[in-house]
Amino acid sequence: MKIGMVCYPSYGGSGVVATELGYALGERGHEVHFISSSRPFRLHRFHEQLFFHEVTDVSYPLFKTAPYTLLLANKIVEVANYVGLDVIHAHYAIPHSISAYLAKQMMTRTLPLVTTLHGTDVTLVGAHEEFFQLTRLALRVSDRITAVSHALARETVETFGTVDQGIEVIPNFIDPKVYFPTEGLLRRCRKYFAPQGEKLLAHISNFREVKRVVDVVNIFARVEKVVSCRLLLVGDGPEMNRVEREVLRLGLEGKVQFLGKQESVQEILQMVDVFILPSEQESFGLVALEAMACGVPVVASRVGGLPEVVQHGKTGYLADVGDVEGMSEAVLKLLTNDLRYKAFSEQAVKWARETFPVERAVIGYESVYQEVCEHRSLRSEAGGRRPEGE
Repeated sequence: MKIGMVCYPSYGGSGVVATELGYALGERGHEVHFISSSRPFRLHRFHEQLFFHEVTDVSYPLFKTAPYTLLLANKIVEVANYVGLDVIHAHYAIPHSISAYLAKQMMTRTLPLVTTLHGTDVTLVGAHEEFFQLTRLALRVSDRITAVSHALARETVETFGTVDQGIEVIPNFIDPKVYFPTEGLLRRCRKYFAPQGEKLLAHISNFREVKRVVDVVNIFARVEKVVSCRLLLVGDGPEMNRVEREVLRLGLEGKVQFLGKQESVQEILQMVDVFILPSEQESFGLVALEAMACGVPVVASRVGGLPEVVQHGKTGYLADVGDVEGMSEAVLKLLTNDLRYKAFSEQAVKWARETFPVERAVIGYESVYQEVCEHRSLRSEAGGRRPEGE
């Protein structure tokens, strides 16, 4: 198939999933055309079946800002007509599914639209009701809808009502060839980050308020009083200044390192002991899965899709949002008992590989693509027949 993959290019779970899905589809012989405002940050390896089409900006005095939704719709039509796309796969309802819907209206042939919900599509309307009708339209005009967790599928129905075509859950995934434990890197890199043999804790996110990165610092501060350790903070975003101030307030500047945005997070995770994810909301928690695949137990919030990803008491621990003390105790349970840690680490790798393999996800999306394309063909055939009696 020829698949138009519409996604955000920035540092975040949806862009990662779209890109890694594209690579996996390319390996299976499909042609994948990424359509975005800039090259997705994980789209860095050349593959003969993967292509990138940039949505070019325009400057016109009438517009305060460039009308990206319209520009994206136009680019989708351009790519679809030029390469002969079979299906559009939009990651995020707003604005991608809306742009794809506009593109479909401009085309002379029917092009199926698959929308994958990643979370903010649904939770965004809680803060901005202006998006409610648009999101509901995106759900209604999509030929198929998928969600990355059962929790997100339920929340979508609770927010927008029953979706006629249903919501198929296809969990996010990991590639075990990329995410795996490795002792070699551990020995080489830990000498720099943990020169005295300290334990390493880590957090990776886009540093938005919902990620509660200040909680990560406070959890670390409590743990560090008991166990000698360091904290690696990976990413950047609007909460960075608050986090830096908290590190200074607690006098931890010599023990916390800010690594900024990083592409090869697996190389960081492979040398970490515990991963902390105290988010206020997570529709799935892809980075938690990536950590477990590298043998790193996770301490996270019991919210959204995280209980579907992290097995409490087996691959990590879950606590209520804001429970800094409970999460600190959970980290200490792991760091102060070698036998427990080894068991959690091994179970995390096994769980990630067996439950969330890339092959299962790719087969799931392939099935969705095939169904919407077959349905399109049936509709086209029906539309070409003369009614009986003519």
